[in-house]
Amino acid sequence: MDPVSNRDQILSRLLSAASLRSRVLADNVANQNVPGYQRRTVSFEDALRDRIAAGRGPEGLVPKVEVDKTSPASPDGNNVSLELETNGLRENWLAFQLYAEMAQTRIGLIQAAITESR
Repeated sequence: MDPVSNRDQILSRLLSAASLRSRVLADNVANQNVPGYQRRTVSFEDALRDRIAAGRGPEGLVPKVEVDKTSPASPDGNNVSLELETNGLRENWLAFQLYAEMAQTRIGLIQAAITESR
């Protein structure tokens, strides 16, 4: 697999994963006071990195929403930490901005190539 030839597909999947992560983090914040609620996480980037390192493409790879069983829970069984979720939202926002900028730059290069070839 040539990661350069799959760049658009990789960027699209990264943007989708970041979008899903944003929704999951917002759900965690919304449920921070619900007894028994277990926070959820989204895993994707590590699996994508492993695939690319193994010479495989992103085909069929989707983000996974998982219940976090490792974070300590309060006495009511809820394990959402507002600080952790807020940091996650900030980190995810930066990642989404980076992916969007990369996609925009790629589109700009394609447009420039088309315009110059006329």
